[in-house]
Amino acid sequence: MGKIRLIIAREYLTRVKKKSFLLMTFFGPLLMAGIFVGAIAIGLAETSEHDVLVVDKTPGKIFTGKFENLDDIKYHYSDKDLSNEEFQKSPYTMMLYLNEKTVEMDAGELFYSEAPGFTTQGKIQHQIEGILEEYKLSINNISREQYESINTEFNLVTKDIEKNTDDSYKELVSGVGFAFAVVIYMFIFIYGVQVMRGVMEEKSNRIVEVLISSVKPFELMMGKIVGIALVGLTQFVLWIALTFTLVNVGQIFLLDGDDVKLPVKTEQITGDAAKELAKLPTDNADLSTKVYEVIDRINVPLMLGMFLFYFLGGFLVYASLFAAIGAAVDNESDSQQFMMPITIPLIFGFIIAEMSMVNPGGTAVTWFSIVPLTSPVVMMVRLAQGFDSSTVWQLIVSMVSLVAFFLFCVWLAAKIYRTGILMYGKKVTYKELWKWLRYNG
Repeated sequence: MGKIRLIIAREYLTRVKKKSFLLMTFFGPLLMAGIFVGAIAIGLAETSEHDVLVVDKTPGKIFTGKFENLDDIKYHYSDKDLSNEEFQKSPYTMMLYLNEKTVEMDAGELFYSEAPGFTTQGKIQHQIEGILEEYKLSINNISREQYESINTEFNLVTKDIEKNTDDSYKELVSGVGFAFAVVIYMFIFIYGVQVMRGVMEEKSNRIVEVLISSVKPFELMMGKIVGIALVGLTQFVLWIALTFTLVNVGQIFLLDGDDVKLPVKTEQITGDAAKELAKLPTDNADLSTKVYEVIDRINVPLMLGMFLFYFLGGFLVYASLFAAIGAAVDNESDSQQFMMPITIPLIFGFIIAEMSMVNPGGTAVTWFSIVPLTSPVVMMVRLAQGFDSSTVWQLIVSMVSLVAFFLFCVWLAAKIYRTGILMYGKKVTYKELWKWLRYNG
């Protein structure tokens, strides 16, 4: 154990002291947030000003003079059709053609010489919808107040008949579990490949020959796997802490510390109906209340504990296999044939985890949350959705299976590692690997 501990310390300290680790740890969250927000801002930003000619062919000219000019959109009106040539020679960038079918079918045509963005299209469409709505209310002698009183937004609350609890937040809760699954999925790929590359680097530089004279191949493999796992865990914890800090600082400076609230509609509701409606996840609810409701439906201590278990368990399983690949090959191009069978189950598990959000009770979800190669990602969604006394055995079986499979993978990888780590210049095949596994010397 003493030698393994030294190898773990070496692997850990060597990597956390690298400039690349420090830069990605401290600037990673800020960089990713900036790229994400910046891409959206650039994609939606429009610097062009548009002159829109509204050709109103509707009976009664219901659109003429009804559009409100905006800073970047100016409306002009005509009841005369323009040919393609006339439109292209005109000063207008867009021509909105509306006729009697616009009222009947809620459809119109927008021609342009300069392509509008989604934001501009949305502004135009929003005004058309408002004008049409007012027109339909007027011809049916319905006031805005009457319309608001009969306009219905229905909320269907699903309830588990055994638990007698509503599942209104089930999709949001599943989304929390899926977010954990994404973290595990990315962590396994990023740091699993680092294990493989680290082994190949030491093998190609012949450093391993010196190390093997002092430690056993199994000790070297385990020290490298655990050391890199701790590096990843350190980076992940720091990312969480930094992200939390950035979110709070952003809220203080951008929102002046006020709670973010969604638009609220007030209605007179009394009796038991008010109590039931208060539980519904409507748009009228305070955003912070929704967040607390979602958290309240998750067993947070269990979720965090199991996340740590599957986070490390999944990595140790796959890292053992990646270490074996690194020991078997001399360069990264040769590793592709062996990586595919290992990565397919993980990718498949990620797809099943995504599907479990819409079909949580599926047979495939149940079984793949137990199978060790897929359970680290699939089980996260199931944990967020919750276990009861009738299904908790599946969680126990999944955990035991993952531990047992990890021990099996370590044994399997160790047999390949101790032979392959000193093999140079030879193309390894699956047949050769099978010989190494059967070797008892």
